[in-house]
Amino acid sequence: MPEMTFTVQWPNGCRQQCYSPSLVVRDHLTVGTRYEISDFVQRSRLALTEASDRVRAKYGFACTSAAATLREIETTAAAFDRGTVHVLDLGGAR
Repeated sequence: MPEMTFTVQWPNGCRQQCYSPSLVVRDHLTVGTRYEISDFVQRSRLALTEASDRVRAKYGFACTSAAATLREIETTAAAFDRGTVHVLDLGGAR
């Protein structure tokens, strides 16, 4: 199963590199797009849950790294009242 990282920029200019155990993130996010924070969190939740489910189907257990990435995204998002998240990169398979 190809894993990937994707890079986003938060409203304060900070960049975050995020991990996914699957390329499915590409079905939910688009490079160059700016998403309202709540939309970005929802899309990330869907993508990372789907990615973790793929790991569970293949290996019999969920991906704790995908869950950790989602927690990091949710924690960072909670610091902002409003703004957009800019998707800078949907990296290749690792």
